[in-house]
Amino acid sequence: MRAVRLNGISGLRHGRRRARTFPGWWPLALQALLVVLAALCYFGVRGLTRSRAGPAEDHARGILALERDLLIDRERWLQETVIGHDTLVDAANAVYMYGHWPVIAITLAVLFARAPDRYWLLRNAMFASGAIGLVIFALYPVAPPRLGILDIVDTVTQRTEVYRTLQPPGLINRYAAMPSLHFGWNLILGVVVWTSTRNLFLRVFAVAMPIAMGLAVVATGNHYVVDVAGGAVVALTGLAVARALPAVIPVPRWARPPASR
Repeated sequence: MRAVRLNGISGLRHGRRRARTFPGWWPLALQALLVVLAALCYFGVRGLTRSRAGPAEDHARGILALERDLLIDRERWLQETVIGHDTLVDAANAVYMYGHWPVIAITLAVLFARAPDRYWLLRNAMFASGAIGLVIFALYPVAPPRLGILDIVDTVTQRTEVYRTLQPPGLINRYAAMPSLHFGWNLILGVVVWTSTRNLFLRVFAVAMPIAMGLAVVATGNHYVVDVAGGAVVALTGLAVARALPAVIPVPRWARPPASR
């Protein structure tokens, strides 16, 4: 069977090949269970931090002081650059709202069905970096700029109610600005997609999506510049862990590259 990388993520064309590639319903059910467990861990950390507004604001001011020292405090400048242009604000909001979970879910679904070995890599990278992120969220809560730390507008709430309706503030961790996994997970998704295909369109997307997300999370008032850098470090660390994991834990047969099954 030809490797998926030769023809892009959707390169397996024939029904019989797809049937052989799809891992099966039991592995799929297990992935759903793991997602539920990860969500429970997230809500557990949220419960630990939701009453820590004071420390979260102090940490945010510390991040701003660091950015001023490094001359990278560009949050206000970036928002002021886009705020007078409705098209740019709408684009930033759209990237923030629809360029993260919908893109991640679709990519994981396609990889699971068509290239399970690449799905396995991305899934493990997200779990590893997510675990690191949860520890940081619990130990070092940070209030985002939109909560009044800077004179910055919450453009997502101001321009559309869709996102805050789909993800009510009562269900999210308000003090999880550092690191920005919104950016970090899009970054490693881009890395995995790039290395999984030679399709020009998909490779352009793999590069453009993290860049757009990095700009959007700052322009919308949800993250600081340092959060983006922190998200990159945490996510790439998770990817390194995922790459090293097969040397420690055997990869299930369904998640192995086609040539080694």
